[in-house]
Amino acid sequence: MLPSLEDNCDVAKLIYSAITSLDGYVVDAHGNFDWAAPDDEVHAFVNDLERPVGTYLYGRRMYETMVFWETAQSSLPDSSAVVSDFSDIWQAADKIVYSTTLPVVSSEKTWLEREFDPEAVRQLKAQAVSDISVGGPQLAAAAIRAGLVDECHLFVHPVVVGGGTHWLPRDVRLNLALLDERRFDSGVVHLHYRVTNAR
Repeated sequence: MLPSLEDNCDVAKLIYSAITSLDGYVVDAHGNFDWAAPDDEVHAFVNDLERPVGTYLYGRRMYETMVFWETAQSSLPDSSAVVSDFSDIWQAADKIVYSTTLPVVSSEKTWLEREFDPEAVRQLKAQAVSDISVGGPQLAAAAIRAGLVDECHLFVHPVVVGGGTHWLPRDVRLNLALLDERRFDSGVVHLHYRVTNAR
């Protein structure tokens, strides 16, 4: 069952954030994403974006990648301040994992759902007191198709990987309004869009 949240008259935003190659892939054809590791400048910026998020929505693969942050501070005792900060941010948020195969979750404040129910997420948005983030291209695709995604944050890295998993589904059209952009010393470019129309 989804966590119960306080009623709020303002509808929270559902945000899809992705780190991609210049040709639009979140992982390459071999499943690698080592090229996507942020430096401290980008990481600090990501932390500030993630700080208002109250709930993360994950599929199994993304959850298994992100659950590292549950124990990151003990695993990396000499980690930088921005890494420790992100660990605190991640642990403070609720997590909902959608999987038909994951037997149990291994982090606090985490719920396991067997199927993605757009109406339940719509209700979650209506009740939420803070924004919601959807992680992973497959789950994000389901949310986009259901018309649930309000904003996208895209971090484009200066690398071309030639194939893999694309950050967006191929079978939808989104009309977007550019809200902000930022260039980093590493060559990464951040693009912030509002979804104005989805079909």
